[in-house]
Amino acid sequence: MPPFGLLHRRAWASLFGQLLRPSGLVCIGEVHFHSQDFDIAGQFDPMIPDAECLKIMCEVLSGLQLGDFLIKIPWKDVRHEMVAKKGLAPEVADRIGDYVQRHGGVSLVEEMFQDSRLSQNKQALEGLGDLRLLFEYLTLFGIAEKISFDLSLARGLDYYTGVIYEAVLLQTPAQAEECLNVGSVAAGGRYDGLVGVFDPKGHTVPCVGLSIGVERIFAILEERMKTAGLKIRTTETQVFVATPQKNFLHERLKLISELWDAGIKAELLYKNNPKLLTQLHYCEHMGIPLVVIIGEQELKEGVIKLRSVASREEVAIKRENLVAEIQKKLSES
Repeated sequence: MPPFGLLHRRAWASLFGQLLRPSGLVCIGEVHFHSQDFDIAGQFDPMIPDAECLKIMCEVLSGLQLGDFLIKIPWKDVRHEMVAKKGLAPEVADRIGDYVQRHGGVSLVEEMFQDSRLSQNKQALEGLGDLRLLFEYLTLFGIAEKISFDLSLARGLDYYTGVIYEAVLLQTPAQAEECLNVGSVAAGGRYDGLVGVFDPKGHTVPCVGLSIGVERIFAILEERMKTAGLKIRTTETQVFVATPQKNFLHERLKLISELWDAGIKAELLYKNNPKLLTQLHYCEHMGIPLVVIIGEQELKEGVIKLRSVASREEVAIKRENLVAEIQKKLSES
């Protein structure tokens, strides 16, 4: 069976990009802000799942149309692992760091392979091989230009065991004045030792994953909508089912069931006898575009009133034509 991440990656990226809300395919976590996570666990060949996580991060951020972004990979953590865990001489690691600081990217990796001092060290060549492999996969995914090493980047989560990354938005000076400074909007990395901490037998399960900062993205989108003078909708409801009559709950329930069966996002107030004005005010407050109204007169005539919340115009529609007329109105909006 494919690993969780590879099995559901497309569905996860699509769902997140469209809904921006938790789904059954992913884990929800909180570090310093609400986030939505994607992880791949299991023993695989080097850099393949790591590259896919970076690809997913690019897909989500591109789909949200937040603007240009850059995913940063910190040299500080790479150097520590090379020296402390891989036994690489500090001066060799510093030499690599100098290259990364000056240029970065796939061309830098190839340049380092030509360095006479680095080429004499087996461990340095192994590390460069991993970097070359990662950038090879990132190039095949078409995202290599979105990835950059960054010496200034550091994360305080001590369970990471390999390269970590953060995504930040690239803003023009004008955009920087208008938008909130929210820091990174996505982050992730490799944490091969975390699962073993919770396993009584201490089994090691290599893992790599990412988190998308839902709360921070919401803050950016809300600020941009306010700047543009747009009203922020807090519901996906397309149609509200209302009535001016008492004792019409059964009719409202039958009507909303028809709309649900047609795939229309509809709702009603959970009250037996709500006032019509209360129902209409609710639609205006929530930004619900359409209202269908059923009462005694409509029931006798076999019609339903369809009301535009924005214009307050109402038209009588034959009940059998209601779904088609609603779908037409929604497609035009």
